Amino acid sequence: MRKLPAAAQEERRRQVIGLRESGLTYEAIAAQVGLTRTGVFDICRRFAEQGRAGLASGPRGPAPGTGRFLEAEQEAQVRALIRRHTPDELGLPFALWSRAAVRMLIERQCGVRLAVRTMSTYLARWGFTAETPLRRAYEPSPKAVLRWLRQEYPAIVAQARREKGTIFWGTRPACARMMGAAAASPPKAGRRWCAPATSARGWA
Repeated sequence: MRKLPAAAQEERRRQVIGLRESGLTYEAIAAQVGLTRTGVFDICRRFAEQGRAGLASGPRGPAPGTGRFLEAEQEAQVRALIRRHTPDELGLPFALWSRAAVRMLIERQCGVRLAVRTMSTYLARWGFTAETPLRRAYEPSPKAVLRWLRQEYPAIVAQARREKGTIFWGTRPACARMMGAAAASPPKAGRRWCAPATSARGWA
């Protein structure tokens, strides 16, 4: 019965009611239409309580909103934090937003621990999608990339070590935000060096 289309299910229920009204027992109806006695009884009970409306098939699947672990207000709060701040600005050990970062934010803000794969559902529902970097730059320059990796990047690493800084890789907009946050942080906080991924067109 569950595998039948909605229209076929409704027709089967009408058959059950017709046979019942003709005087057949539940057992006889079940044998004739291919249902269990309990199934036939349930159909007759629904018809007695709701009339013809009880023979209609309801919507399949879970009701809208079921399966959500966060209240609407909690979701709105988390979305606002993601839009307005980077993870490190909120005291999270991440440079950029990821499923793990959002999961930690939700656990801290809402006291709810979600599975990492559940975060994909929430992020998609909120309109946040992963951005896949291009394999090659719009105007690739392999020689310039190689020169940067061999000459400029080692100098950045050396300076970061001397000043006990941390190197993050990201896009130019992300680096701009991070460097702006670093400039506004207390002097005792370690400096952050951000290597723009657009130089090599990829993530590290």
